[in-house]
Amino acid sequence: MTNFGIFRGFGEKLFQGELPTNLGLLGSETFGFDTDAQAFFDRVTTAGGSLSVTEQTAVNTLVIQMKTDGIWSKMKAIYPMVGASAAACAQNLKSSSFTGTFTSGWTFASNGITPNGTSAYFNSGLNASGNLSVTDAHFTVYVNVYSGSTDSINGTYPGIFIDQYSSDIFYGIGVDNIATVPSQLGLFQINALTNMQLFRNGSSVQSKTAGGSLPSRTLWLGASNNGSTGQYFWSGRLSFSSIGDGLTDAEASDFYTAVQAFQTNLSRQV
Repeated sequence: MTNFGIFRGFGEKLFQGELPTNLGLLGSETFGFDTDAQAFFDRVTTAGGSLSVTEQTAVNTLVIQMKTDGIWSKMKAIYPMVGASAAACAQNLKSSSFTGTFTSGWTFASNGITPNGTSAYFNSGLNASGNLSVTDAHFTVYVNVYSGSTDSINGTYPGIFIDQYSSDIFYGIGVDNIATVPSQLGLFQINALTNMQLFRNGSSVQSKTAGGSLPSRTLWLGASNNGSTGQYFWSGRLSFSSIGDGLTDAEASDFYTAVQAFQTNLSRQV
């Protein structure tokens, strides 16, 4: 082994010892990205996309925080919408499963993705009935520009969806509901355990008993999946989405805090 030391100035040695043979591994564990974050970056690159250092750092911080909060394991798909391209934004941060597909009609930018409001949608490839339950599911979207019209943010109809109209949010997991929210911007989350709740920015807006059933259809962004060409097309800007198991109220609040910090690190928060 080779002796080595860390010095301050020219003569004061702060640390000395022998250089371990596995320094490369130690360095990657101490100074590198989280392994799941790095796997996501690799998928983006393989698909032909690219991420800035700022985007990589923000994603890495998000992954670490979600693991600390015990939320990571409940995720099935996370779309952080970074990289300003279809190749990058289609990748699932959680795993190599559920890589999405964009139709034509989307605009990609560093502050999010925007559908044309008439024909564009993003197919996550995640089937609602095959992967979720009406009493154990969540679905989120972060909206940083609202289109101001009657339209659907995302989902599969009649299954998991969030429709916006004026100051109302129409949402449901198997069943419909209506809630008035103080703003159309922020992180919206449909969450189902015993109850179905709509959260905005980590706070419950409305709650009811979960019920109904989920269709055998994949979840979309930008429109509701009606089993054919789609309906309720939307034209607002989205900068995050996730799909997974149900979260407790405390987890929903922690999740908002983590996502909001992620958006703030990218200077696209509302």
